[in-house]
Amino acid sequence: MSLSLHDSASGQVRPFVPLVAGKVGIYQCGATVQDAPHIGHLRPAVVFDVLRRWLEWHGQSVTFIRNVTDIDDKILVKAAEAGWPWWAWAQHWERAFTAAYDALGVRPPTYEPRATGVVPDMVAFMARLIERGHAYTGETGNVYFDVRSYDAYGSLTNQRLEDLLTGANTEAEAPDKRFPLDFALWKAVKPDEPVDAAWDTPWGRGRPGWHLECSTMARRYLGETFDIHGGGLDLRFPHHENEQAQSHCAGYGFARYWVHNAFVTQAGVKMSKSLGNTLRAAVLLRQAEPAVLRYILTAAHYRSTLEFSDATLTEASAAWERISGFVRRAAERVGSGEPGQGGGGLPGPGGSGAPGSVLPGEFVAAMDDDLSTPVAVARVHEAVRRGNSALMDYQDDAVRLALAEVRGMLAVLGLDPLAAPWADGTAGAASGRAESALSALVDARLAARAAARQARDFATADAIRDDLAAAGIQVEDSPAGVRWDLT
Repeated sequence: MSLSLHDSASGQVRPFVPLVAGKVGIYQCGATVQDAPHIGHLRPAVVFDVLRRWLEWHGQSVTFIRNVTDIDDKILVKAAEAGWPWWAWAQHWERAFTAAYDALGVRPPTYEPRATGVVPDMVAFMARLIERGHAYTGETGNVYFDVRSYDAYGSLTNQRLEDLLTGANTEAEAPDKRFPLDFALWKAVKPDEPVDAAWDTPWGRGRPGWHLECSTMARRYLGETFDIHGGGLDLRFPHHENEQAQSHCAGYGFARYWVHNAFVTQAGVKMSKSLGNTLRAAVLLRQAEPAVLRYILTAAHYRSTLEFSDATLTEASAAWERISGFVRRAAERVGSGEPGQGGGGLPGPGGSGAPGSVLPGEFVAAMDDDLSTPVAVARVHEAVRRGNSALMDYQDDAVRLALAEVRGMLAVLGLDPLAAPWADGTAGAASGRAESALSALVDARLAARAAARQARDFATADAIRDDLAAAGIQVEDSPAGVRWDLT
């Protein structure tokens, strides 16, 4: 396998070599289900879905874990404000996240553990840290990780302890902490919190700290050492730094590669509920086709900041229409066939979407180069242009080849219009109806143009062509007849 990935811990693009040949374990930090998902939450879901598909194209068997944090300070506060049981509030928003993932064609994880389901494992993890001298008990119910017991603290984000201490919270809100940077593994139950939002431990009744949850779930489902851990860039510190520290101190190898996607911004500002600039998934899915949103999240390189705006939606909608329009027109002409079976590229050992598919070499090279999806998507558009030309020239063999290439590449990106969920009659229905309506209207205008030319009314014929051009439709006269395409 020739894949290289940017490892956030080393700051370098490194050749990816699985811990066990042919098998890859991935842990993606999932949602804290306190509120509705927004576009910033969806980016890591799509990024890691593409990574998973690409690894499977390379013949790897992937165990993919995406957790759900269903117990948290904010969940308790928001549930209380709404008058809901905390667990019902968490379940409600977990379903909203799942619906958004499904709408964007994100495949379900191999396992999706909830934090509340692994409390016994967390208790055992804390006991191990205390025994090894890396954690201590504070007031009844509180357990803290001793940051100074780990010499390499800050290594994931390349920060020194003294620099981190400068911005540390030294308020008296946790007077039982020995050091300002020490973080809670377990939080004592508070008088104003629900009685069922706490569990018994040898150190008192309470609930888990955020960082402990992920270390515990990663170890339970992927083992003491696994291949890839990742999520949004905002999780690097303190969450992932703390995860790594406590896991290494427990004696576990933990993640061998760290992969982080960059932010989604709006008017240059990172998506944030506190700033009120969230683009909620449910709203966006009413405004745009789900495939268009996935295209936006896929076409940008995962380590580049993605600026989201109305212009972004407009451009992506036009691009998706060109791609999906070609695929449907080509399939009507030569049959849908199998994605990636056209030959002329590099064969994959097998995997998701396009088993044993043959993909263009430039596409493979781009994906192997730290998932360079902008280059990969450009290769898709090049193949679409070739395919449209072949369609208008009635070169069916070339159409068949282009269709196979395009579908093979799109399968890797999770955007094949003829595969689920886009071809199930729901997600792709609007696009299909729009394509049919557009074809009927353009054909009618071209018929009127042909009639005008037959009558030597060239002024009317030219006017029709100009009107179509103004609408973004290119008309070309060829020996085989008139052909048109979206510009």
